[in-house]
Amino acid sequence: MDNLANIRNIGISAHIDSGKTTLTERILFYAGRIHRMQEVKGKGGGATMDFMELEKERGITITSAATNVTWHGKEINIIDTPGHVDFTIEVERSLRVLDGAVLVLCAVGGVQSQSITVDRQMKRYRVPRIAFINKMDRVGADPARVVNELETKLGHVAVPLQVPIGGGDEFEAVIDLIEMKRIDFTGDSGEKLTQSDISEEFKDETDRARAGMLDTLSLYDDELMEAMLEDLPISIDMIRKAVRTATINRDITPVMFGTAYKNKGVQLLLDGVNHYMPSPLDRVAYASDNHNEGAETAITADPDGSLVAMAFKLVDESFGQVTYTRVYRGRLTKGQQYVNSRTGRKQRAMRILKIHADRREEIPEAVAGDIVGLMGIECNSGDTVCSQGESLSLEPIATVEPVISLAISPATASDRDKMSRGLGRFVREDPTFHVHQDEKTEETIISGMGELHLDVYIERLKREYNCNITIGKPRVEYREAPTAESTYDYKHKKQTGGSGQFAHVSGRLLLLPEDSEEDYEFENTVTGGRVPSEYISSVDKGFQMARVKGPLAGFEVIRVKMILEDGSSHAVDSSDLAFQICARTAFKQAFLGSKPALLEPIMLVEVETPTDCQGPVTGDLSSRRGIVVSSEVKAGFSVIIAEVPLAEMFGYATDVRSLTQGRASFTMEFLTYRRSPSSVQEELIAQAQKERAGTKD
Repeated sequence: MDNLANIRNIGISAHIDSGKTTLTERILFYAGRIHRMQEVKGKGGGATMDFMELEKERGITITSAATNVTWHGKEINIIDTPGHVDFTIEVERSLRVLDGAVLVLCAVGGVQSQSITVDRQMKRYRVPRIAFINKMDRVGADPARVVNELETKLGHVAVPLQVPIGGGDEFEAVIDLIEMKRIDFTGDSGEKLTQSDISEEFKDETDRARAGMLDTLSLYDDELMEAMLEDLPISIDMIRKAVRTATINRDITPVMFGTAYKNKGVQLLLDGVNHYMPSPLDRVAYASDNHNEGAETAITADPDGSLVAMAFKLVDESFGQVTYTRVYRGRLTKGQQYVNSRTGRKQRAMRILKIHADRREEIPEAVAGDIVGLMGIECNSGDTVCSQGESLSLEPIATVEPVISLAISPATASDRDKMSRGLGRFVREDPTFHVHQDEKTEETIISGMGELHLDVYIERLKREYNCNITIGKPRVEYREAPTAESTYDYKHKKQTGGSGQFAHVSGRLLLLPEDSEEDYEFENTVTGGRVPSEYISSVDKGFQMARVKGPLAGFEVIRVKMILEDGSSHAVDSSDLAFQICARTAFKQAFLGSKPALLEPIMLVEVETPTDCQGPVTGDLSSRRGIVVSSEVKAGFSVIIAEVPLAEMFGYATDVRSLTQGRASFTMEFLTYRRSPSSVQEELIAQAQKERAGTKD
């Protein structure tokens, strides 16, 4: 148990280009894991954690990478995650298995769109976090504004533990408000920390900041409040205990400052991870007991208990599939058999690997709290692995549906097998990447979270599988939805000489609210056995099959609740198939009577542009049917946030560069589905009808 108290499992997450990977590189260097620091964009081999060739070329993180370091007696397992929203599943599944996180914020940009998304993911999995305000060396750095945005935009109780000295080119050092010492970072790589007393120049400011810190902490710690009320001495240990407890309970977010690129503040952040981030002993996971009707069971980090582990990421490598696994309880031992609780299959753990970026080290055993690579276990992302005799399912990883599709085809017959192998691998690895065959055109359709997402997989097909492919135009994943309640009453009868088919269903179609977590619900209110109980699931299955391709233009139907109220059956001719067919036609009948509409994906677009280009950029977004939500000026740059239909955003990267002489940057993430204009709807329906007519011919 003492060993478990010295483990920290943390993720490093942020908006794109906030300095996550540069920060991780410094952590590895100061902890002695690497002996020379590399830059994300620069000469040399590129950052350690960006080990894919595509990552080095583009200067972005595409896949989450794991590593581990030792810092002052604590073992820290670190996952560096992508910042680009197209790869948000990498952040999602990493945060699902981590105990704590470092939320990196740019001292100039502050809380940006992807910062909000990442914070939402942290809240979903109840992950405590430390905020690290990076890039303090940049012109326009305004840490006070960023701390304010943490509170106003993200709803945190932000507690700065330091006072930065200087900003921009004049950023020199930080003052630790707990020890009340100035700390300078010297040496060739900022590896030497020099403590000194606080000069009179900063005495008033630091006294005010410390008083504010203690006032906030006293709200969450009775011992500290009592000491302050009685004017007793307040020890460093008392403050650290208060910060740790409030952080683990997610009452506060400690804030620290630095510049990873200029090698300042990173060691203090590591100290903060040691002091304030939870160990596996401080966290409780919850699982459903499949042997006990899904009863909720608390899982604590007991190394001597039965095994409970989660497979959170799959990677196909040249020597086989590596399953990234978090052990929550018990031990994973090489050669032992374990059970996949989803499939019930027994499988043997052939190899257990300690992972450092793209390097692997084989170990005989992993215990509660460890994050390792596992070979020999066939499973899906999010599966729970248990000891034999157990069947527990941990809370699954949330995924989102793709919003953009692309038709691809192999250039030659020899490329077909390569393409099939590559796509099969990518689908197993990435739950947000989908592949299906178009029945009409027989084209292979790939779907994902954005243009960059699909572009990366196409490039990987070419490089890793030497596969030449032809690419079609991107197309938007629209949805169909009802706008009014309706009813259905359909009887399916078919007689072909022998036993026939008979099924009859009637009921209502209701609308689900826009913010509903589910796209489809089914409710059975049939009484008196009018529809036999064995066929109720057949009706539900038929509705769901019909929902996949809506009758308007062939897109998935969402926001619909089907209520089965009545029906009838035949003693001989009724069957599972008959009720499925009947339900499919009834669904179409009900949906067409509900004044259906086409919905289009709306993207939240954040553009950072020089202020002198704000007018043209805003005008261009408006011309794309965009609604500008807000606009503010930060350090000579305008940050414009708009809601724009995805259909209007193709090629935007090129256009915004032209408008701003290449000085603007933007991010885009899925926001919601909204009703498309009648002209767009009519065009899509006409196109679908034309395709159907062509198929019939």
